[in-house]
Amino acid sequence: MEAVKRWMSDWRYPTTLLCIYGFFSTVKPLEPFVIAYLTGPDKNLTTEQVNNQIFPVWTYSYLSVLVPVFLLTDWLRYKPVVVFQCVMLFITSAMLRWVTGVPAMQAMQFFYGMVTASDVAYFSYIYSVVDLKQYRKATSYSRSVQLLGYTVGSVLGQLLVSFKLMSYNNMMVFTLVLTAIALVTSFFLPMPKQSMFFHRKHAATKGTGTDVDGTVDGTGHTSNSNISVEEMRDDDVEKRGETEKTNKKEPHEKGPEVQDFVETSGTDSCTKVLVQLWRDFRQCYSSKQLLYWSVWWAMATCGYNQIINYIQVLWEHVQPSQDFSIYNGGVEAVSFLMSAATAYGIGFTEVRWEHWGELALGGFSGLGAAALFLITFTGSIWVCYAGYVIFKCLYMLLITIAMYQIAADLSMERYALVFGANNFGALVLQSIITAIVVDSRGLGLTIIPQFIIYASYFSVIAVVFLLRGLFTIWTAKKHKKENSPDKNVSPGFEEHRF
Repeated sequence: MEAVKRWMSDWRYPTTLLCIYGFFSTVKPLEPFVIAYLTGPDKNLTTEQVNNQIFPVWTYSYLSVLVPVFLLTDWLRYKPVVVFQCVMLFITSAMLRWVTGVPAMQAMQFFYGMVTASDVAYFSYIYSVVDLKQYRKATSYSRSVQLLGYTVGSVLGQLLVSFKLMSYNNMMVFTLVLTAIALVTSFFLPMPKQSMFFHRKHAATKGTGTDVDGTVDGTGHTSNSNISVEEMRDDDVEKRGETEKTNKKEPHEKGPEVQDFVETSGTDSCTKVLVQLWRDFRQCYSSKQLLYWSVWWAMATCGYNQIINYIQVLWEHVQPSQDFSIYNGGVEAVSFLMSAATAYGIGFTEVRWEHWGELALGGFSGLGAAALFLITFTGSIWVCYAGYVIFKCLYMLLITIAMYQIAADLSMERYALVFGANNFGALVLQSIITAIVVDSRGLGLTIIPQFIIYASYFSVIAVVFLLRGLFTIWTAKKHKKENSPDKNVSPGFEEHRF
């Protein structure tokens, strides 16, 4: 019993539960075949209805609930939103199985928008219950197991379809069982005691009657977020600390006494929290380099989401037969595995991304645009599959680099804020493109013109960041030349330096 208690108090316990939840909530055997399911005899919808009337609802729903869900995630301390996400996923799967018609499918997409918006709780929860030194491992495990779940779901779906072991309707029932396992697991997740903004702790020094203007994050680590906004206050804090040291009565005490942490969860007004959010937001995006990487993140993620949403419609157009989707599961599995390998390989590259990164963003975005043009105009489903895998790997490569570079300039407390802001920007762009290009109330374009626009969109991204990358390299070389030692050191001195 004692061993069980020790294990439950260790960081591995919540990480293991979150990984179990992440795995079973992402195993979706039907996902690679959802277009075939919706346009087949089970739902009897047309491709135009799915493309122009049903799928756009997800984009609008995701955008409309992202900010409220982000704030609720912090206010409710993560776990309730994780449970809510699984409940919404269960409802979405049940509706996909048992309801029919365009309005019902649009409602299903609305609920699925809530599911994807709640991902912020899944990725933020772990930082509130584990120690800072375990962040890297916990993040790696929770993200990797999600990718594993998608891969297993794709492979499983491919096997079930290829060997005709299950109908599409039975695959949905199977998905509901897996989702139920994830839901039960979510109830056992430990409840965090703090969060980033609504449930934080202020540090107060004993015996002095003054509060140190800092906060403690969900794991108990002090974070002087207010001080970081107003840098001039650092000197005042240091001086105050020195004064406290000299005023101690006991000569053997060498520093201030241990701090107490007073939680200010429910008493903090919403206005105060929003002000703090805005201050942190301005502080984060004050870095021009971080701003450029974030702009690429928002633009590229917008285009990537559009490709993922409508790629099966393109595959159906390229091979318009009843068995057009027979290999979709295998292709998705390959794309997930190769994307994981590509992203994992970034950790072993010795490249100065702050110097070459923008050029890489432009160059690889250009290759992605070329892959999109290829899959748009090809008549071969195999070429279309290959181009999709290439495009997905390139995006995963670049988004991994972008996340790393942005994280390098941030404290851990602000990751969710910046990543959430970048995703919100991507959703705004995506909603605009969807409303104009895809929605039946807009242009309502067919799939080929849509993909021509998406490929052109990535071409624009490539040109912009190639020019920006070349300018960055030219500026760095110019700066290096201006500060060259040859201009400041007399001839012959360099020859004797070691």
